[in-house]
Amino acid sequence: MGTQDTAALRGVRIADFSRVLAGPYATMLLADLGADVIKVERPGTGDETRAWHPPADENGTSTYFLSVNRNKRSVVLDLATGAGRAQARALVADADVLVENFRPGTMRRLGLGPEELLAQRPELVYCSISGFGAAAGAAIPGYDLLVQAVGGLMSVTGEADGEPTKTGVALVDVITGLHACLGILAALRHRDATGEGQHVEVNLLGSLLSAMVNQASAFAVAGVVPGRLGNAHPSIAPYETFPTADRPLALAVGNDRQFAALAAALGAPGLAADTRFRTNADRVAHRAELRDLLGERLRGAGADHWAAVLLAAGVPAGPVNTLEEAFAHAARLGLPGIVGIPGDTARGGPSRQVAHPIALSRTPARYRLPPPSLGRHTAEVLSDPHPWSTR
Repeated sequence: MGTQDTAALRGVRIADFSRVLAGPYATMLLADLGADVIKVERPGTGDETRAWHPPADENGTSTYFLSVNRNKRSVVLDLATGAGRAQARALVADADVLVENFRPGTMRRLGLGPEELLAQRPELVYCSISGFGAAAGAAIPGYDLLVQAVGGLMSVTGEADGEPTKTGVALVDVITGLHACLGILAALRHRDATGEGQHVEVNLLGSLLSAMVNQASAFAVAGVVPGRLGNAHPSIAPYETFPTADRPLALAVGNDRQFAALAAALGAPGLAADTRFRTNADRVAHRAELRDLLGERLRGAGADHWAAVLLAAGVPAGPVNTLEEAFAHAARLGLPGIVGIPGDTARGGPSRQVAHPIALSRTPARYRLPPPSLGRHTAEVLSDPHPWSTR
């Protein structure tokens, strides 16, 4: 692993007023890359995800909170008091970046809005994350499930004859956190070139509409309102899961060459010459017939057998794994799935964390601090006239 001296974001200082998921995920990724992040939390409860359990670790802290808060220092400030707001302004006075995801207008009411802070510190990058923007949607709570529903994601997720379904994780929050990272890094690049900070705004609805990519483009360009297809793809076939002798198998056949290889591997090379399946457009038009024919053959063996056979033939295929199996698969491929972080003396042993997903050859991610207990660093930060001295 790299050292703090070679970290890509060494010297970048972030005052993190965010909580729950989108903001904390963004600031954790930036912290992994070397940014010094001070997480500002409310007295008593802190980030509400601390109480979102089960499951929890041996100290009773929710694994939800632990998933997005490593490499940060926790400071408790009561922003409802003048003293707390003054302490917050002192932190921001020495920060490069501020991240917040309060309901729009809250930071302005606290005297910590972008206009006021950018006037005092013109080089500040101020990132606001909201559910539905700061204008007409300001009063709508920004919960991931709500955005998945009203933003159209649920309308294209689930079986065709079933109910609209949410994704298995708060995917919109994660996507928005990634967009926040991108906006912050772009603004830092501009700041380094010009000395000018700026206000970065991202919201969950806009992030979701962008992330709907081909489905959103189908509507924007062609007026097509897509529906649910289960695990099938609206424009590619076969591109879905199929039953086997034991568990489902995912097939992701993206071109005619791969389809010919699939047909040969299944002992039915004639399928590739069948006029119903000769091209991708043909296969999409005759999706149901193709699914039945492929299913008859795939039921003859298990998913692991077919994955091995098809991958050897150049056909993208794999079983539907549990998370345990997914981490084992990553390990077999030599990918860093789970990493250990040295323990906090106030909490106990080492922390097991999911690895940072970006590999950098010269400035790799570094795991310096486990997710902090509430207020763990309040005294050391507030007693230091230069609270970022550990950067």
